[in-house]
This record gives sequence, C-alpha cells and structure tokens, in this order.
Amino acid sequence: SELIRGFLLSGMPCPSSCPPGLLALMAPGLALMATFSLPSQAGDRRALPVEKPPGVKGRTLILLDVNTKSPVRIISENFLSLQLDPSIIHDGWLDFLRKKTAISASAWMMPPSILLVLQKKYPSLRKVNDSSGAPGDTSHCSNILSDIVRSDIALDKQKGCKIAQHPDIMLELQREKAAQMHLVLLKEQFSNTYSNLTLTARSLDKLYNFADCSGLHLIFALNALHRNPNNSWNSSNALSLLKYSASKKYNISWELGNEPNNYRTLIGRSVNGSQLGKDYIQLRSLLQLIRTYSRANLYGPNIGRPRKNVIALLEGFMKVAGSTVDAVTWQHYYIDGRVAKVTDFLKTRLLDTLSDQTRKIQKVLNTYTPGKRIWLEGVGMTSAGGMNNLSDSYAAGFLWLNTLGLLANQGIDVVVRHSFLDHGHNHLVDQNFNPLPDYWLSLLYKRLIGPKVLAIHVAGLQRKPRPGRVIRDKLRIYAHCTSYHNHNYVRGSITLYIINLHRSRKKIKLAGTLRDKIVHQYLLQPYGKDGLHSRSVQLNGQPLAMVDDATLPELKPRPLRPGRTLVIPPLTMSFYVVKNVNALACRYR
Repeated sequence: SELIRGFLLSGMPCPSSCPPGLLALMAPGLALMATFSLPSQAGDRRALPVEKPPGVKGRTLILLDVNTKSPVRIISENFLSLQLDPSIIHDGWLDFLRKKTAISASAWMMPPSILLVLQKKYPSLRKVNDSSGAPGDTSHCSNILSDIVRSDIALDKQKGCKIAQHPDIMLELQREKAAQMHLVLLKEQFSNTYSNLTLTARSLDKLYNFADCSGLHLIFALNALHRNPNNSWNSSNALSLLKYSASKKYNISWELGNEPNNYRTLIGRSVNGSQLGKDYIQLRSLLQLIRTYSRANLYGPNIGRPRKNVIALLEGFMKVAGSTVDAVTWQHYYIDGRVAKVTDFLKTRLLDTLSDQTRKIQKVLNTYTPGKRIWLEGVGMTSAGGMNNLSDSYAAGFLWLNTLGLLANQGIDVVVRHSFLDHGHNHLVDQNFNPLPDYWLSLLYKRLIGPKVLAIHVAGLQRKPRPGRVIRDKLRIYAHCTSYHNHNYVRGSITLYIINLHRSRKKIKLAGTLRDKIVHQYLLQPYGKDGLHSRSVQLNGQPLAMVDDATLPELKPRPLRPGRTLVIPPLTMSFYVVKNVNALACRYR
C-alpha cells in the first residue's frame, strides 16, 4: 500500500466588489492532512477498509470520501497574502505599480488580503521627505509635513485612485534599467554587502496608493539595523516615518527588521533574542504615543530557517516580547536558487521539509505563548532570487500548492508569498505584468477554496513496494468547503485539489457523501513545448492569458458526469468542485 497523503482545504474567492484582475488571489484557506501509509509506519492512520467496485482494477484505484459534518480547522481570511521587496524602490518598478495593468494584477488577490513591504537586507533603509535626500540623511525630516502636502501622487480619498499611464517606450526603458539593477543586486547577494536605500515620502505614498487601490492592507517593516552604541535600536528615523504616515492617516501595520539572525553579517554585530525583544517593546511604545497607531498591529521577529541558533534567538525574544507582537513571523525558502534543478521540485522529501520546520516554531510558541498566531511571512520556492525558467515555471507550482496545504493543515494563520514583483524569478507576474504559472494557481485557489478544512478518508489499492524501498507520498489530496464568495456554487459544495507527482496517471473514485455528484474540473497543465519549464499554463486544455490590461479570462470548468472516475494526469495540479453535496460543515460561515 503506497503512502497517500490527503489534505482538505477551504478558501474564499473574489467577491463581486473585487476589482477585475490579478490580486483576487489573497483568500483564506485551511487544511487538514491525513496520512495513510504502510502498517510498518507507527503512528500513521490506517486507510479505511473498502470493497473494490466491480470492474475496477485494484492496483490503480483510489477511493476518496470526506467528513462533511464539521470542519477540522478554520484559517484566517488573510491566509494567502503578498510581499513586495523594497528593491522596487531601488530599480524603478515602484513608479510602474500605478499602471492600470499593475493595479489589475494586484486586484485578483481579493480583500481581505495583506501586502507586506519587507525591509530585507538594506543597511540604511530610511525615510526622507524628498528624493534629493542622501541615503541615511535625516536632515530633511523636520520639513516633511510641508513637503508632503505637495506630493502629487498621494492617495486622495475624495478623487479616488489615480492610474498612471506610461508609454510603451517607458516600460521598455524600465525593463533595461531593471535588468542592470538585477545584476547589481545579485552581486550584493553573493558578497553580502548591500548599498543604502532611501525611502522618500513620495515612495511611501506610492506604496500606500498601490495597496489601497488594490484592496490590500499594508504592513511595513521598519529598519532594525540602525543601532546605538549599546546595541539597542535607534528609532529616531522610524519615528519620523510613523509621524508622517499618521499625518496622512495611512492604515498600516508594522514590523521591525528582517532575519535578525543575519545581522552580524550585515552590520558586523549580532542582536540576541533578549535585545530584539526590548527593541520590539520600544517600537510598541512609539506606536502607543501616536494616536493613529496606538492600536496598530505589530508582527515579528521574522526569523530565518529555524536552525539551533535561530531557535535560541526566538526563545529569547518570546521570553521578553512574546506578548508584544500580534503574531510571530518567520521565513522559509526550499532550495538555493543558484543550484536548483527541475527535478528538485518533484522530490517529496523536499516538499515535507516545511512541515518539520513549522513544528520547531510551534514548539517554542507552545512553551512561552500558547495559542499565539504564527505567520510564514516570507515563502519562496528558491532563495537567492530564484532561477529563470525554473522558480517561475510550472514545476515550481508543486511546491507552492503543497505549501498552502501543509501550512493550513498545521494551523499557520497567514502565508505571505514572496513576491508579487521583484528583481528575481520567484514572482507571480513578469515585467510586463503578465501572470506566471503560480499566479494562475493562486487565483484558482482564491476563487474556489474557502477557510474551512474537512477531514478526508482515503483507501488506496496499490502494488506492494519492493523490500527495503522507501515509499514517499506522491499523490496529495486536499479538500475544503467551496468558497462562499463564489456564486457559481451553492453553499454546501466541496472543493478538492490534487497534486500528482507520479509519472503515471492516477484514478480516484468519489465515495460516500461525494458519490454520484456532478463535479467541475479545473485541470492546470503546462502550455507549450517547454513542459515543466513552461512559463505558461492551460486550464482544461485552453491557454490562460489576460484578455487586456484590466481583464482576467473566464476560468471555465469542465463538467464531469455524476459517478465518473477522476483521472489525474501525471505531473499535474488540479481542482475539483463537488457540487450540491449539502455538507453540513459548509452551509454556514
């Protein structure tokens, strides 16, 4: 009996009020994972005994049923969110976020959603009042309020969102500039030496304009690398930024720093967990002094991969400031983008590494602050900016979709995808703001998956493994209540989504409450001759592409007759909406 892992997920699709376009993706989702394996694997759950239906070969059929009485978990409505790297300020893309295509591309994320602007590794990410200020120059801060009144790109609530129109030649010049800057940023990454980056008042206005017009809530990570001689955080520049944001009545949540476990590499001195906790308490005090942000949310410490030294840092932080933050944040990248291969994305051992890392974080929180929410605030398929035609290809979707299932199953409250648009190859849209494969995958997730997770029962009739062979689960099944916001389906419907990493097709027979129901199939496959390397996808055989700058294509399902066996092609990802199940767990919010 080969291992089969099932996951049940639920998410919320884009409501009718959502702007047409790409950002509709950010919806809730949640998942329960049930593992079915060989009897020799202690602690695993056995498959339910079932009889073989007549005429079906036992070695290929998988029987699937769902417990429709009650959900096993409910995740945040912000479950799927986005991240922007501040390098967009550096390389010029920030000005183009106000293009019609960019607003449309972000609107698909569907509120409620989060847009995180992460500080990353810039030693001097500071805010000044105009673009003439040198990096780290705070001499202009006293005049910031008078200057900001003249900002011609600030969001005017009465006049609505302003959409910038750029000639094609400007976009072409920007792509050339960004390509040059990409080489500079790569050099900085490899040498671990980073140039200063100045955030002007105009830049902040543009960021907020983009988030607000796209229906996203902005979280801004303040720079924690400004240190006093006693190694405490120097908050003077952050205070000017907070005061300016408050003067504009910007609704922003806050964070401090990024990957504090790497500070020694960046600034030549380390910050332990205790000191980091004191820094967060200092930031909370600043927020409470400013009426606009006295009740603002604060997140952190956004640690890196939870190795032994990082866990020690987190423990020190939680002892001091565990009650100060509204959620604990961390990051995970699966593969070094400099050495990744397409076959890496098919390895089940790699897919499961995230689960082990999550348990380490949960263990610390259960010790110091039981019940504290956890966010995976930076997740990408590859580190070091990714690899062209790999981390932005169809193959990367296996890791991405499995990430959503694993984390919802383990109770992670929010997953922030790195990144919507940046200098690397982990993004969701390209430099023409055309959607990449993970964009379409995320859009389907938002449209079809609701926040309630349902338990599944799977019985797999497979060949026995050869003696000594390690069996890893290559067929992963998730199920949720169908999103309440998808008006194509009545409440009580159920959505399955399935990852098939086998190089052969698999057959699934719906049983129990799912038997003899009409099913809508959404099968995503690579489009074109590049196969798994493809940067384009097809839905049920039809290639997906934007209709125009502001219009998404219709995502048409393929209806399957009641009782039909689901045939899952090899190396594919798919969604199946089981209509009119009238599941008790899915009737009400």
